[in-house]
Amino acid sequence: MHATGQGEADAPKRHRGVHAEPRRGLRGHLPLGARRLLWPVTVAAVVAVLVTGVIVVVQPTGPAPAPAATQAADALPPTSPEPGPPTATAPSATTSPTTPTPTPTPTAQPTTGRPIAPAAPAVSAKRKGVGVWTFDGVSAALASSGASWYYTWDVAHPGVTSPKGAEFVPMIWGAKSVTASNLQQAKRNGRQLLGFNEPDLAGQAEMTVEQALELWPQLQATGLPLGSPAVAWGGDRPGEWLDRFMAGVKQRGYRVDFIALHWYGGDFTTANAVNQLRSYLQAVHDRYKLPIWLTEFALIDFSNGVRFPSQAQQAAFLTAATRMLGGLSWLHRYAWFGLPATDKDQTGLFRTGSEVTAVGRAYQAAR
Repeated sequence: MHATGQGEADAPKRHRGVHAEPRRGLRGHLPLGARRLLWPVTVAAVVAVLVTGVIVVVQPTGPAPAPAATQAADALPPTSPEPGPPTATAPSATTSPTTPTPTPTPTAQPTTGRPIAPAAPAVSAKRKGVGVWTFDGVSAALASSGASWYYTWDVAHPGVTSPKGAEFVPMIWGAKSVTASNLQQAKRNGRQLLGFNEPDLAGQAEMTVEQALELWPQLQATGLPLGSPAVAWGGDRPGEWLDRFMAGVKQRGYRVDFIALHWYGGDFTTANAVNQLRSYLQAVHDRYKLPIWLTEFALIDFSNGVRFPSQAQQAAFLTAATRMLGGLSWLHRYAWFGLPATDKDQTGLFRTGSEVTAVGRAYQAAR
């Protein structure tokens, strides 16, 4: 859900998954080096979660952030230490990117209250990833999470140390990110490359299909396994952004090695949300017959402002969803949105490098 990429315009972030309601008023995440806050939507809730015998109080008071080809279609991509978002509605009208104006990276402010007890050692799995932006203790939190890969909506990860055995995956965020320098950094810093971030959504990459196709050969030229642009919604629908892009790829003989998708669910009943997510992923896979990376997902209801589930509901969804994802042979990777947890980032996993949320504990145990 990050709003801008290196060399991109600062813009608000709104997400829609095909099974989620429209997202409005969410703060956009910026990659490391170009972040900014979207207009706040006040959400106040006090959630008591019983986790391993400890009562945890979480006090959300605001909105959350509104921030893959594998080597072979039948095998999970290898990972190694990095060397160097119910049925969707039509998206917002897109506009062309504006002049880039880098903003300071937001710093997470831990809320007061009782710290959560340390969790059991995190479980690591090749598919398990997370979206990361800087906050107090980010590197320690990333290491504790058990993520085996991560990304920052950028080509580099300044301020974030890659844990042993964890892979950084670079992204070319949007049109203005397609520079010789960024492409060189992506090739140097990663073993695969993520394409444009929500080009179908206003305030994000905001690219026409034709514009994306014209720039695509430069991403291909890195030689890295290359993921499709990650659309905010409608990836399974004929005639929508991704469908037109993939048709253009075929016509021009271009390469897309895997499909990147975002999904956010507005139904907080665990079984319903998991079934909706699986249905969407299956439909996209059936349509394009390519491996899938789910690069952003969580429960957030955008149907009437911004509404979040309780920590217990979010944790239950994360646990059930990752179990389901683990059974999809063609779902090669997933990334939770996201690592930092603040009063605005209510889907996050860690408040500081050592203070994990109930959702974070569920993520640590996920495979």
